[in-house]
Amino acid sequence: MLRVAAAVLNTRDMPDDLVPKAVLPRALRLLDAFGPADTELSLAELAERSGLPKPTALRMLGELVSWGALDRVDSGYQLGMKLFRLGQQVSRTRTLCDTGRPYLTDLYEATHENVHLAISDDLSTLFVDKVSGRSSVRIISRVGGRLPAYCTATGKVFLANSGRERFVRTVECGLTRYTPRTIVLPGLLRRELDRTGERGYGVNYEEAEVGVSAVAAPVYGPDGAVVAAISITGRASAVTAERLAPAVLTAARGFSRVLAGG
Repeated sequence: MLRVAAAVLNTRDMPDDLVPKAVLPRALRLLDAFGPADTELSLAELAERSGLPKPTALRMLGELVSWGALDRVDSGYQLGMKLFRLGQQVSRTRTLCDTGRPYLTDLYEATHENVHLAISDDLSTLFVDKVSGRSSVRIISRVGGRLPAYCTATGKVFLANSGRERFVRTVECGLTRYTPRTIVLPGLLRRELDRTGERGYGVNYEEAEVGVSAVAAPVYGPDGAVVAAISITGRASAVTAERLAPAVLTAARGFSRVLAGG
């Protein structure tokens, strides 16, 4: 709930001289300081990203910890479980997870790789469910975690099915190179997204994490819009579009039919 409100306010994008004075927007600005790859942030990092003075940030962080939105750790702060529990109560996400879980489980049983259900979170992909096992390669993704859309298979699905405005904002925010294979040239990214739209699925060949690749397909809602994406993620040597795209597409189509009431 707080995360949604933070996204609406866009406080993280506000200039420092426009930092809100009211308590709630300041608290949301601190929560929104956590980026897609951040598991924990120090007081200094939170103060810098939020634009708040350190004493103010420290006081508000204490209140957020007391409420359960954040957890205090040795090196700083982490997002708290209370936010996760609130997120689990969002009806749209709960419906997607409940409906999609059988398809994720089937894909896992067929591949024993990591299988994700993701939704679009502005310029990021947000993982709302994940099925994996002991034989699955360990990867950086986690339920409730986000990664940049432009270097993930699910994220490319969302970008390919979005308007030009989101692509422009993605480029303007910067294309960080996470691995030697990350696409950081806008022209190359645009061509990759066009290919994603044409073939109907997204791929990530070691672009977010070295040695890890993924294939993802879109899930459509009753109105025909992309509401989620399913992906298989694992070792680059095993996860290829030629091998796994048919299975991911089949699962996503079945999921889409159920959402449409078919």
